[in-house]
Amino acid sequence: MFKLQIVTFVALVVQIAFAQESPTPIPSPTVEESLSPSISPEEPPTPAPVPAQTPSASPARSFRISFVPPPLEGTISLGIYDKSGKLVRVLHQEAQLNEFAIGADGLVTQWNGRNGEEQDSPAGRYQARGYVMGPLKVEDLGESSAPSMESKANAKVKVKLVRNPLRKEKRPFVELGIGFDSDGSYLKTSDDLPLLTISETPNLSRVWITKKNEDAVDVWQDDGNKVYQFRISNLDQMMAFDCGEFELK
Repeated sequence: MFKLQIVTFVALVVQIAFAQESPTPIPSPTVEESLSPSISPEEPPTPAPVPAQTPSASPARSFRISFVPPPLEGTISLGIYDKSGKLVRVLHQEAQLNEFAIGADGLVTQWNGRNGEEQDSPAGRYQARGYVMGPLKVEDLGESSAPSMESKANAKVKVKLVRNPLRKEKRPFVELGIGFDSDGSYLKTSDDLPLLTISETPNLSRVWITKKNEDAVDVWQDDGNKVYQFRISNLDQMMAFDCGEFELK
């Protein structure tokens, strides 16, 4: 299926469409008429009370996001960014192709307009973009001492990407860092989009990253007892893609 996408991607144009679904209208509450005593002609009728207005539910947001898969085989990480470039939501992390629907215009996914905490995002312009990670290699180099540049914890390294023929960058680069949470450590972009799981060691306290050569980085992680070193290579097998901008109302 992926190879079919590679054959046809040249004829497709990266696009993003959104469909904003309107909820089924909620009928206004009906005020039930009750019997009232007769009113003499001299007395003006008492005006009927105006029914209180029930606030309508906020409209559901569901955006269809489509993109032509870059001509590189691997996993896909995709995020939603606001107009300032801040990551709002991780839509897909190390996803396989079969996790996406197949549309006439490319791979298809959905965003519900919410951030990573499942809260509604404010109205405004947003962008969907991500990376395809090729056959990257993670080597466990075992127990190690902390790196000599320990003072530069969480440093970023710049890596050259494979040029995506659907984009106009002449020399595409990405800044990479290392993150960790309760599930372990992972390679990420400088704007916090997770790209690749490094280890599943829980309860890490510190991490470091430094560039080994043009297509490899060395990573250290400290669990409070020992420091372990990893090497991630084939980083030149990464490609960026862009799904375009859209407006959230």
